[in-house]
Amino acid sequence: MAEVAAYHWIFLLVAAPFVGSFLGLVAARLPDGRTVVFGRSACPHCGRPLGWRELIPLVSWLLQRGACRSCGQALSWGYPAIELAALGVAVWSLTVTPGWLAWASAGLGWSLVVLTAIDLRHLILPDEITLPLIPAGLALAWALDPGRLSDHAIGAVIGFFFIVVLRWAYARLRGREGIGLGDAKLLAAAGAWISWHGLPGVVLISAAVALVAALAGHVIQSGLAGRIEWQREFPFGPFLAGGFWLTWLYGPITIGTH
Repeated sequence: MAEVAAYHWIFLLVAAPFVGSFLGLVAARLPDGRTVVFGRSACPHCGRPLGWRELIPLVSWLLQRGACRSCGQALSWGYPAIELAALGVAVWSLTVTPGWLAWASAGLGWSLVVLTAIDLRHLILPDEITLPLIPAGLALAWALDPGRLSDHAIGAVIGFFFIVVLRWAYARLRGREGIGLGDAKLLAAAGAWISWHGLPGVVLISAAVALVAALAGHVIQSGLAGRIEWQREFPFGPFLAGGFWLTWLYGPITIGTH
């Protein structure tokens, strides 16, 4: 058993930076409608195709000091950041979840990382990533405990319609759209993975942290005396992803238990 556990650690940790490199590619290409399967990686400034020495996760970016070898233009720090995040997700998954389940946790975490990166930059949560998480969560629930599959299916439905109702209420009160359906699909995925029991914790964590972040950002930009601009677009997906991830790893928030 110890040897099996060691294999999980070795293979997952070796795979993580390369997965992170692919996630960076997805985050850069998917929102623009470009293919993420075909086409060589190239410098975004001069367009020169990159050789294999320039595609080693983390190492290449450090050796090149974050710049293209041809044109010398700075490369985005987002690429090594996503690769580090993917590695962190792998370590976190291996530490908290046992055996093969660590791979499922890592897969979920990697999906949430790329969703976070895309939402922060483009304010969207692509269907190509959110929707597959729903059947994946239901399949995993069936594999772990077929008797609780209905709780997870109900969670997916509740998660989706909770955001839909919230979106409708916001539009009625504010007279404009303020919540995207991508958030609804992501919360539906959360319900599929953690069942309806975990949804209150996901919403509580994500809303509380998002509020603190929004207020902190306002203070930094405008000072305490400045007026809060509630009209400003704000990506909620990263906070929803964080609440989803923590609840998956550590279980739902419980209040008043003995």
